[in-house]
Amino acid sequence: MNNLKKITAVILGAIMLFSCAPMAFASADIDYEITSPYENLDFAALNQYKADLHSHTTFSDGNETLPAMVERHYELGFDILAITDHGTTSTGYMSQQFNDPLKLISWVKNGGVYNDVLAESGQNSKGIDYRVDTDAATNDEYYIETIDGVDGHAMFRVPYGIEQNPTSFNNAHVNSWFVDWGNGVLGGTSNYETPIAAVDEIGGLSVINHPGEYTNARDEETQDSAYDVTDPVYNYKINKFASLLLEYDTCLGIDINSKGDSRTRYDRKLWDILLQKIVPHGRNVYAIATTDAHNLGIVDSGYTMILMDDLTSANLKDAMANGEFYAASKYIGNALEMEAYKTIAEKIDTPEAAALVQMLDTALSTGEKFYAGEEAVVPVLAGVTIDENNDVITLETENAVVIRWIADGKEIASGSTIDLDDYSNEIGSYVRAEIVGVGGVIYTQAFTLDYEGAPEAEELDILFDFGGIVSAICDTIVKLLPYILPLKLIYFIAGV
Repeated sequence: MNNLKKITAVILGAIMLFSCAPMAFASADIDYEITSPYENLDFAALNQYKADLHSHTTFSDGNETLPAMVERHYELGFDILAITDHGTTSTGYMSQQFNDPLKLISWVKNGGVYNDVLAESGQNSKGIDYRVDTDAATNDEYYIETIDGVDGHAMFRVPYGIEQNPTSFNNAHVNSWFVDWGNGVLGGTSNYETPIAAVDEIGGLSVINHPGEYTNARDEETQDSAYDVTDPVYNYKINKFASLLLEYDTCLGIDINSKGDSRTRYDRKLWDILLQKIVPHGRNVYAIATTDAHNLGIVDSGYTMILMDDLTSANLKDAMANGEFYAASKYIGNALEMEAYKTIAEKIDTPEAAALVQMLDTALSTGEKFYAGEEAVVPVLAGVTIDENNDVITLETENAVVIRWIADGKEIASGSTIDLDDYSNEIGSYVRAEIVGVGGVIYTQAFTLDYEGAPEAEELDILFDFGGIVSAICDTIVKLLPYILPLKLIYFIAGV
């Protein structure tokens, strides 16, 4: 009897094995068409330029003058700097616009009005010689310091950088570059579309800044609560962003890690939700990281590495439009992510992994953010190889300990190489990688996937954008202020 039971069990096991085999083979035979933002790049030949695409000076609500902000970025090795003062398009290292309402904000915040700019040549605060070179053909500007007769690197100024919606009551901020739109335009509460559409029409690029502020996701205690799609308010705001990104290709995507990653700590979750909604429609959603520096102390907290040949405005605009860049930060504010990185690092037997585990454990046990430190060396993405025949993506990195692969907002794999066929039941329309070391974290852009059975595009669940109504009410208040308050008298008293 016992032998009969054993034989029966073996037969049933064999039946189950062979019945499951077609499914296993089918999943391995999926033919993925992988689209990589990096597919046209030769990493060995190109340059990687360190860029801050979002910073402020005393020309709006920053605490530091334009020369001080330029000098600090240069000192920290930045190659590209966008001065993006609120409601003020950047017109030059040596000249800058200054709008009356922003003068008042600067006066209130800083106790005075500071409209310092750089000279064509001179000495910085440390007595180091500098000059501003301007390309006569393109008007591209470069700040260069010279020590003992030897020029340092050239730091490029992004043309017409600006943070739109300057007097928004709910931080519905948009950064734009390359076109002169928005200077002196006040208001903007909840109104993302006006600046995005205007910049799109005249050929610029834009991005949605620190969405966690507008959505209030930054106030949630856990990632589960943030961007909960079952919550009607979150669902509305998510679909609002998605509809804007689908309508305007020149809006690159969102800022996912900025200014120490407090308000943005859940915005990687938003990025994954937007990717799931938008990639099936045929476009990617790019992610940047920035300092959003209002003071010198936060400079170098986060940045974007731009991958291109020569440093010109034309090349920069093309690289940004094509997603040929990746985001980097020395801060991680998301405890769930830190736990995941720690779990992976604990399985790696290297001194660097042990150091990373200790740093993550300290942050988690104290409830603090992970901070790599001012002298930290952030990981670098040194190469991307796509093997279309075998559905394999391989990353070459430097200063990395953990590489974590994300699909549909979930970790599916770790390591420098991913074989998509091994995870076919967990993959939707994209995969992306997070690369972590003791020096911080970098985020690749998403690798989008097309294949038989891929998620299909769905209509967005948004009936009406209430931003226009909210903006009309709030902007009216802002526009009436000069008639309610004697602003000209205040300007006179303040000396602005």
